[in-house]
This record gives sequence, C-alpha cells and structure tokens, in this order.
Amino acid sequence: MKRRSLLAGAVPGALAVSAPGTALADDDGGFRVREVGGFHVGGEAVTLSGVPTRDAYVAEGQTPFRVDPNGDFQSGQIYVNYVRLARPRSPLPVLMWHGGGLTGACFETTPDRRQGWQQRFLSAGRDVYLTDALGAGRASWGRYPEASKAEPLFRTKKELWELFRIGPPGSYATDPRKRRPYADTQFPVAAFDEFVKQVVPRFRTYDRSTQAGYDALVARVGPSTVLTHSAGGPFGFAATIAAPGRVRAHVAIEPSGAPDPATVDFSRVRRVPHLIVWGDHLDADPSWGQLYDSTRRFHDALRAAGGHSTWIDLRDHGHRGNSHMIMMDRDSHRVAGMIDSWLKEHVR
Repeated sequence: MKRRSLLAGAVPGALAVSAPGTALADDDGGFRVREVGGFHVGGEAVTLSGVPTRDAYVAEGQTPFRVDPNGDFQSGQIYVNYVRLARPRSPLPVLMWHGGGLTGACFETTPDRRQGWQQRFLSAGRDVYLTDALGAGRASWGRYPEASKAEPLFRTKKELWELFRIGPPGSYATDPRKRRPYADTQFPVAAFDEFVKQVVPRFRTYDRSTQAGYDALVARVGPSTVLTHSAGGPFGFAATIAAPGRVRAHVAIEPSGAPDPATVDFSRVRRVPHLIVWGDHLDADPSWGQLYDSTRRFHDALRAAGGHSTWIDLRDHGHRGNSHMIMMDRDSHRVAGMIDSWLKEHVR
C-alpha cells in the first residue's frame, strides 16, 4: 500500500441553541434552529407466507399466545433525523451516513462528551441530516431468516479495538487498565467502553435495500453534500454516480472501497468534487491496505477523466494517530474544520 497526499488547490419560531464551539472556532455564540424532525424513507412491502406459527410471551408470567408471522410487512427503510437552521450559510445540507455496525449517533457527540460533527457542521452554517441505515438505530430490522437471509453479526470489543485501530493487534484486554493503545492515538481511550455502547449488529445482506433508501433520501432532500464513513462510503459513491445533479459533493471518511473504475462512466461525476480522508496506522490490518488501494484507483481514474478529487492522508497534514473513528478522535474538530474549508472552496 502506497500512501500519497493530493491536496487540491431571526426567523419566526426559531429555537436558539447554545453552541460553545464550531468546526473552525469556539466563539460563534450559538446558532438558531428553524426545525428539528425525522422521517423514514425507502423500503418496500414484503409479504410472508408458509412460515410456521409458534407460542410466544409478551411479558414474563403471562400466558403464551400463538404468533402467526405470516402477512404483510414494510422492510428496508432508513431513518433520518434532521436539524435545519434558521439562516444556513450554505444552501446544501450535509447528509451523514454511518459505517457498518454503527448508527447516526456516531456523529452526534463524542464518547468523551465533546461536540460531534453534527453540531460542528451546524455551527458552520450547514443543515445536517443523520441517518440510521436498515437494521441500525431507529430503522427497522428485516425479519430473520425470511426477509433477511443472513444472521446479524455482533462485534466483540477486541475486534472493535483492533479493527478500528485504537491499538495494535494483541493490545486489547478486558481490564481497561491493561489495554495498550497506540502511543500517539487520537481516540479518547478512556471512553472506549462508552463508545461500544452505541455499536449495533451488522448485516451483510442489506446492500440493495440500503442503497435504495439512500437514493430515495437524496431524491427527497435534493441538492446536498453527502458525507460518508467506512461502509457508508460505497453507498455514497453509488448515490453520486446515480444522481450527480443532486449530490454536489461526496466526502468519504475511510471508505470501505470504491467502484471499479472500469464500471464507471466518469463523465457523469466529473463535475462532482470528491474528498477522501484517511487516518493513521493503516498497516495494522491487511484489509485496510486493500480498501485504501481500491479507493485510490477510483480517485486516480476520476482525476484522469478530468474530474476533481482530493486525497488527504491526515498524517501528512500534521494529524498523527487518527483511528478509524475520525469523527470521535481528539482532533476531530480540526478535521471537521479541514472538511468545511474544503467545501467552501470547492462546492458551489
């Protein structure tokens, strides 16, 4: 894996919100909110038949009753929570899409209770939409095994600690006092167990439904910036290719790969700026090198086709020790500021 860096060139009914910090500064004095809400989008009707009935309990001590799982269901929808500002400084909202086994909560507040990217970008004058993809957070599960063909996967703390590059392989211990993080880690290690509380099961068979949900969200919101993390990255690339007139920029934080350039008509996305950001210690697991290289191929092909793509290895810009959870790292506010500056320069 070769690492390279290419840095291209008052409203009626508004609610005042205290905001002691922004993506760029800590003295903005707050912002005014026009609307807070949520909705579900996407999904499809599913009808089950021929599934055996069974006895079940609603509550302990009650008489069991017969459950018939056959009938009509709604499956595949994603949940969206939004905050719209009274006077946004940008006409483009930011749609934040989480990674596998996570929810929109990863952008709300850091596990050590600092401002998350939701508030950072609101303070920078941008409306923010947080999503919970199918099977995560407030989006529903599909019935297993009839609607969802694969069982949910549950990650251990050890897997999260090592895969998300908080510490090297073999450095996790059940006793927090015995854990050995990277010496330069930016992740708030003392809050690791707090972070793990927000982790949810991961499903590997929902790609089609999740993509349809995200595409429906882009269609509903209209022109916007899509900011993705990890497994959300491929959905962001696909949504951009499908609707380049609506996705005005794609910011991909350590994406889990990108489309094969041979399958992409780059004339569709040549005018959509991309920003791809990577953290540190990517040599800890071979899978990171594979994802890094596949995304690099897309980046290089887009630039060769006359498109705009900016590649940032954070350690080449003075940010050492960033984990996979960059939006939670101790320098997350500085990375948010870097992203906001890039958006101001490259997105109209």
